[in-house]
Amino acid sequence: MRFSFIHSADLHIDSPLAGLGLKDKAVAERFAQAGRRAVEALVAETIRSEAKFLIVAGDIFDGDWRDVTTGLFFVRAIGELHRAGIPTIMVKGNHDSESGMSRSLSYPDTVRFFSSRKAETIELPEHRVALHGRSFPNRLVPDDFVESYPARRDGWLNIGVLHTSLEGSRDHKSYAPCSVADLRLFGYDYWALGHVHDAKIVSEDPWIVYPGNLQGRSVRETGAKGAMRVTVEDGRIIAVEPLVFDGARWAHETVDVSGADRETDVLSRIEAALDALHGRSGGRALAVRVTLSGVAPLHGQLMARREMLQDEARAVGFRIAGDCWVEQLKLSTMAPSRPAAALSAAESLDVDDLLAAVAADPGFADALAETMKSITDKLPHELRKELEADPAALQRLADDARAYLSGAMTS
Repeated sequence: MRFSFIHSADLHIDSPLAGLGLKDKAVAERFAQAGRRAVEALVAETIRSEAKFLIVAGDIFDGDWRDVTTGLFFVRAIGELHRAGIPTIMVKGNHDSESGMSRSLSYPDTVRFFSSRKAETIELPEHRVALHGRSFPNRLVPDDFVESYPARRDGWLNIGVLHTSLEGSRDHKSYAPCSVADLRLFGYDYWALGHVHDAKIVSEDPWIVYPGNLQGRSVRETGAKGAMRVTVEDGRIIAVEPLVFDGARWAHETVDVSGADRETDVLSRIEAALDALHGRSGGRALAVRVTLSGVAPLHGQLMARREMLQDEARAVGFRIAGDCWVEQLKLSTMAPSRPAAALSAAESLDVDDLLAAVAADPGFADALAETMKSITDKLPHELRKELEADPAALQRLADDARAYLSGAMTS
């Protein structure tokens, strides 16, 4: 007997897409429905492919609903699977844990949530499948959360459904921590994991899989997003393949502007890169962080005019498509080295020496340290960790300041 099922996780329905709303409301509106479109695409493919069941491994919602339309949307979407006779099996994760949701709606009887009181087994006898799982009772689960999962059912395909960070990762807090070795002890055939937003096949013996989230929510979550199709033959998993469902896409694009000596050249290269990227996105709404790199004679001018150049880059994106948005323009260019004799009077001003002299003053150093601490204390946890782990960050800021002053004085 051969059949397939779909493993999804981290739908985060109606989660706001970070980095858009405060910058351009029109663009944000184009992106706002991306998460719902992704859910609709997931349901449509589950029905089209005649998958035998759908797994959602936690974080269906981003948190308590702002209004009931969020819940009604999901009930309507799941209703299509119910009418097609396809069961939906779900756990609740840290974002939509039992205690974190103040409202709920009734679901069709083909929808099954794992209990949050204890781990349990849900059987699908017609396919000889036993699914084992437990929902989060709250955001912080007990230490023995994973240990309480049931024993495997001999003669059945055993699937563990678990919302976990495994042993933790750089980008995710520790939730239901466990190791690959811990999961192997259960003897399950497949672990359907959720929580980590990057798709990853952690192991093939047994299969331990993160499908990633269904829709990228910020520039930290780039590339295609979706779920996994799992194919079973004669009680064994024979294939796991990614499916793409995202309704909008985030990207990082580095554009080499080496040798460019006019802003029009820079913008032409940005346009060519965005046009190619938009073509690869399959017509999806696109939000791109563009980084300019290379040795460029315009380095100082680019630094001094970064904000204006960013606006021009956004205009370039909108020429390509109404939903091709340059989220941010970053500069990682370098000025070409020139002999001292070739420098103008303005360019030969040694800004570094002046800055060094000021920085050597104890009072200034103390004031700077206090100011920097007050700023970093207000930064998001992830960004603060990045700065603390990058001792060269302040030197790059000094280099950028020098380039900015040089560009402003010569442009």
